[in-house]
Amino acid sequence: MSIAIGSKIPETNLVKATKNGPEQISSHDYFKGKKVALFSVPGAFTPTCSVKHLPGYVEKADALKAKGIDAIACTAVNDAFVMGAWNGAAGSEAIEMLADGNGDFANALGLEMDASAFGMGKRGQRYSMVINDGVVEQLNVEAPGDFKVSSAEYMVEQL
Repeated sequence: MSIAIGSKIPETNLVKATKNGPEQISSHDYFKGKKVALFSVPGAFTPTCSVKHLPGYVEKADALKAKGIDAIACTAVNDAFVMGAWNGAAGSEAIEMLADGNGDFANALGLEMDASAFGMGKRGQRYSMVINDGVVEQLNVEAPGDFKVSSAEYMVEQL
């Protein structure tokens, strides 16, 4: 069963991609005491993720923060080195990269998908959510192959 609005974020470990290298953090600690716009992509450097998803959040970072968002984070079932390189190539310092290398976070949320047919194995679905002090306030899960409700533009409109 997947996470729902009003649910508390499950406890798992994530890895922040930082300038000083990977930094492990628990999901409870990361989301505690702040309002976070989180978006998930199936993989760093993949076409829709690199051309639309990440750039949209970079472009709308100021608008999201003006609407009360304290932090903007991206997660994917990739390692922290890949997430850091992707942010360096296409992102900005406004976006925090949260690596979910083993897919534990995606699985705990119930938002895992099987992309084995594309040679990508188990991944996280494309979605966005607003998490306020560890509780899901908004949840937008894309239908397979779609890119609409998880976009930064959609989130700004919702806020």
